[in-house]
Amino acid sequence: MTKDHPFLGACMLPHPPIILPEVGHGEEKKISATAEAFSKAADMIASLHPDTIVISSPHTVMYADYFHISPGKEAHGDMGRFGAAQVEMSVEYDAELAELVAGLAEMEGIPAGGDGQRDPSLDHGVMVPLYFILPKYSEFKLLRVGLSGLPLSEHYRLGQCITQALAQLGRRAVYVASGDLSHKQKEDGPYGLAPEGPQYDERIMRVMGSGNFGELFDFDESFCDKAAECGHRSFVMMAGALDGRAVIAEELSHEATFGVGYGICLFHPQGAVEERRFLKIREEKMLSEIKAAHDKQDPFVRLARMSLESYVRDGIRLADAAAAVKKVLENEAEAEELREQLLEKQAGAFVSLHKDGQLRGCIGTILPVRSCLAEELLRNAISAGTEDPRFSPLRPEELPYLEYSVDVLGEPEDIAGPEALDVKRYGVIVSKGFRRGLLLPDLDGIDTVEEQIAIAKRKAGIGPGEEVSLQRFEVVRHH
Repeated sequence: MTKDHPFLGACMLPHPPIILPEVGHGEEKKISATAEAFSKAADMIASLHPDTIVISSPHTVMYADYFHISPGKEAHGDMGRFGAAQVEMSVEYDAELAELVAGLAEMEGIPAGGDGQRDPSLDHGVMVPLYFILPKYSEFKLLRVGLSGLPLSEHYRLGQCITQALAQLGRRAVYVASGDLSHKQKEDGPYGLAPEGPQYDERIMRVMGSGNFGELFDFDESFCDKAAECGHRSFVMMAGALDGRAVIAEELSHEATFGVGYGICLFHPQGAVEERRFLKIREEKMLSEIKAAHDKQDPFVRLARMSLESYVRDGIRLADAAAAVKKVLENEAEAEELREQLLEKQAGAFVSLHKDGQLRGCIGTILPVRSCLAEELLRNAISAGTEDPRFSPLRPEELPYLEYSVDVLGEPEDIAGPEALDVKRYGVIVSKGFRRGLLLPDLDGIDTVEEQIAIAKRKAGIGPGEEVSLQRFEVVRHH
């Protein structure tokens, strides 16, 4: 253990059930390099004699807006779902650590804890690494942490909380970041081939093999989705646990024999290095960039931002549209024309919020419901930040990191079918009786009309096979 730091070591490990002879029945020999690397990782862990092993797993309980930390004193699991029920194991949880991590996370505004456990059994994201570790070392308690749909920054921050909790309790620990790489490596693989698959593996092995964890934040969400990666958030959480520490990185293996990437790297923590506080460095850069962007925002976006900030920070809802418009147009060369658009015209409008490259809220109106566009924006901005059911309400400390866009909708028009759509130019409205769903045009990761319609249907609660009527609309997007 380096001075004043609880982590003795860390490793990035995959979790292919087929690597177990009881599951693979000979097929495991095709990934022998991965098995040999697993053995070396287990040897490292055994040599360090940790009190606690922390495993973050993509296959334990996972929520969009919450980190599940497995509760209780112990857990059991077997590989029955992979045809090997005879492979079973039990572990003792570090319950004291789990409780402290949840408490520290709450203090930091990170939603985490033991609520919502659907299945207490150990998952294969935990059991496959333990299959190699337990025969060599078993004198440890386990902290089992799930991932979430929250931004990468929140995973990093939870990793920091884990380290803080370990330090407070005086625990010596090893971190196991469980996660496969891309699942789209081969045409004949179980998930097929996508160009992003091999690209993701090449990038992630370069990043992890060099220990340059700051680059984990540079992976675009859409790129990761297309690559069908599994462990990226797990790797980010581990990076947070090693925040501010130099590491010696050791790349042991990478294979994609079955069309899924398996990568193994070991990390040996060293002394404190300020230049490796990757989240702090990234947030400082983001704040500078966002501030510069705020200075260039057009009046529509400034109006939405002013409304949301006033409400979230001060609890004040801006009710005087004319006064708000006057304030945002003070230095505008075409103030009168813009004033007319905002105060004398009506239109449906959506306000979208992004944080860390991910959607943080989006609410709008298809048709105008208020007396002018300005009132539409003032109200919808607050709704986007506090009433989108997919997200928790914004906290004041999040405001500086938000990126805004405003879409002013044109009049919807009926169309005969999907052939009249263009995902870059037109938004779509799908309707079935009283159910209606809308998707804006030109969204990241939406490349086909079929995807656009399918997502709009899901938003409306309309089944994939149900017939719908279609409308299209154009937008003027403001940044």
